Amino acid sequence: MTLEQKLILGILGLTIAMFLWGRWRHDMIALAALLACVLTGLIDPAIAFNGFGHPAVITVACVLVLSAGLQSSGAIDVLARHAMPKKAGPLLSMGVLVGVGAILSGFMNNVGAMALLMPVALQLANRLAIPPGRVLMPLAFGTILGGMTTMIGTPPNLIVSGFRAQQNAVGFGMFDFTPVGLAVALFGAIFVVVAWRLVPARKQAGNEGFETGAYLTEARVTEKSKIADKRLYDIENEFDDIGAQIVGLIRNNVKINAPSGGRVIRAGDILVLEAEVDSLGAVLATLGLALEESVAVDKSPKAPADADDTIKNSPASEPQTKVEPTANLAASAGNSFTFNGLTPDTQGTAAKIHNTRAAEHNPADKNTARTDVVVGDNAAELKAVASKTAESKVAELKAQGNEDVVLMELVVRPESSLQGRSATNIMLRTRYSLNLLAVSRSGSRSKSRLRNFRMQAGDLLLLQGTTESVLEFASDYGCVPLAKRELNIPDKKQALFAAVIMLFAVAGAAFGLLPAAISFAIGVLASMAVKTVPPRTVYNVIDWPIIVLLAALIPVAGAMETTGTAALIASLLMDNIAQGNAIVALAMVLIVTMFLSDLMNNAATAAVMCPIAIGTAVALGVNADSFLMAVAIGASCAFLTPIGHQNNTLILGPGGFKFGDYWRLGLPLELLVIVVALPLLLVFWPL
Repeated sequence: MTLEQKLILGILGLTIAMFLWGRWRHDMIALAALLACVLTGLIDPAIAFNGFGHPAVITVACVLVLSAGLQSSGAIDVLARHAMPKKAGPLLSMGVLVGVGAILSGFMNNVGAMALLMPVALQLANRLAIPPGRVLMPLAFGTILGGMTTMIGTPPNLIVSGFRAQQNAVGFGMFDFTPVGLAVALFGAIFVVVAWRLVPARKQAGNEGFETGAYLTEARVTEKSKIADKRLYDIENEFDDIGAQIVGLIRNNVKINAPSGGRVIRAGDILVLEAEVDSLGAVLATLGLALEESVAVDKSPKAPADADDTIKNSPASEPQTKVEPTANLAASAGNSFTFNGLTPDTQGTAAKIHNTRAAEHNPADKNTARTDVVVGDNAAELKAVASKTAESKVAELKAQGNEDVVLMELVVRPESSLQGRSATNIMLRTRYSLNLLAVSRSGSRSKSRLRNFRMQAGDLLLLQGTTESVLEFASDYGCVPLAKRELNIPDKKQALFAAVIMLFAVAGAAFGLLPAAISFAIGVLASMAVKTVPPRTVYNVIDWPIIVLLAALIPVAGAMETTGTAALIASLLMDNIAQGNAIVALAMVLIVTMFLSDLMNNAATAAVMCPIAIGTAVALGVNADSFLMAVAIGASCAFLTPIGHQNNTLILGPGGFKFGDYWRLGLPLELLVIVVALPLLLVFWPL
């Protein structure tokens, strides 16, 4: 054994030990290993960072961006909503859920697929009255299995393809992984669906902290809504299936509380809905509704011809409340949001707004400030300023595309100055550029419009705006931010763009028209151009620790080959264990890869095992493709621990799991993978 081999083995052993220790992040450990190799002369400093330009690294980054486009456009939500059965039992429901997760994972990042389907899984567990972990673990394992079916399904497949390209000048194709991977994924998915009772029944960790109750929100019936011109009792089942109910209706500024089932819904009506926040997106997308507080509304909407008659002739059992119109500056300006900042011609008056806000929070002035923000002679001037501000910012906001808008929940604290005041009172839109989308109050419903709803301590507010604006509002009014909320309202046009871009990127790589990295990079550029992934956020959706991990370990793996260390390890395994039997050696590579993948990052496992697999095949004089495919399968089978794969980590808290809970379903699954994969490897990739 040469000095160089001793050095690389020492660095590799220490790297694996650090991975197992888990004290440092994986990318930090990988970068440390790379720098150690450079400092010891094992890697030329001039090529130390060539891994960042490796096609596998570029492809992983691009797939993450395209996956984000599918997610943010709502394309995946539409698929999941139409695929999931509404009233099926556990076996069929979980079968469809795991199947959808596996299919998605074949063409997008499997962590993204898991994150998208977790809310669906939790709703399913609630409907079936079973512990959430018993749905989450089969879903997590299913998405991991689905990733092994295509080249882009998981980073290890891309790494394996890269090593094959170094060996044979041509990497694996898009669907070269499918024959073995699909069979393993199919058998594995069937097993986890059938054997879901092996998962320990745990209570969801921290569940109490996330139960926020149902929200009241207002949604406008659009011209194209599928419920327009239908009676309430005809559409109640659709709302029930989604998890929402209609508790009021507003027409011509008259609110009808508890409308009768015979009332006809008209385009332009505003429905007062009660729903969990996670169900709001499905309600809006499925039924063609638009959140009243986040859409542009005509100043003088034309009510249906029979609107007045309908109100006048409404049954006596329908309580009615006259709602006075409230100025909606942002809406009248023709855009979804209001704006921070003032135009140059209004800067002279800006100090008055600032001083008014400061006066509101002065304890001495609290009693006078609570009645209204704008008083005396300043009212008209301030309103004019706000109107000019909104109008001058419309074009700018449209150009920016509202890219940094988020949803965030806040709770009103007991000492908050917001108590007894409404969004209109505090000029929420004009001063903070925020939309109040929904309010949750335990045990009561308001009879007033949402914008006139007077807050109390303990109320939960769902606000829409920039993070900075929400936090500023929370600080000014003594509210506690709870969490950002994902409310994916599918945009059919953007969803179509995202799906078509992904389809063409996959096709370009699958049919050999372009190298995978180039094909997916073109897809990223197209996504940025049509803003399925806004240019300002494109770098935020990339999992940079994974990128650094891959880029750092690729040169380290190369050093294992150039120093002859990979061949040395392979010969030791052959002489002492496999004893020249290629099938035993193949099984060993598969099992060792699976074991390492359970203990450290799967991409790191693939990078470490590929040189050993190639060296083993060369030592035996057999086809290296069989061994590389074994590495790809093994690296995608991390089912024994919560640390082997990010999807396992994602379900740790929501499922209430302990470290030792995973092997109960994971161990028989890994044994099944070995039994299914080994003969198929010999059939499709003969030695």
